[in-house]
Amino acid sequence: QVQLVESGGGLVQAGGSLRLSCAASGSIFSINAMGWYRQAPGKQRELVAAVTSGNRNYADSVKGRFTISRDNAKNTVYLQMNSLKPEDTAVYYCNAEGLRSGSYISFNLWGQGTQVTVSS
Repeated sequence: QVQLVESGGGLVQAGGSLRLSCAASGSIFSINAMGWYRQAPGKQRELVAAVTSGNRNYADSVKGRFTISRDNAKNTVYLQMNSLKPEDTAVYYCNAEGLRSGSYISFNLWGQGTQVTVSS
């Protein structure tokens, strides 16, 4: 079994900062990519940022404000969110793609989601 556990959401005023964390645990052989998505009420889930071994990708709406980083030793991905805006309010989901140990079967998992609310 592989699972993702997220933490770090909350309520913050516009202009403030939050840091999200997502730790993967279980029977993991390797993780190819980890990322953060978000879903606001009435909207589709969208990519916020993703990191692979060599690349980082960001949604245009968060470039220059959000930074994704990854600790491979801990199988953990972080999302540092600065200069938050009310439109960043959403449930943020962690995603991880990789291979399970032993079987080498691929996995693509989602975290449970963490609420981020930015007040104006």
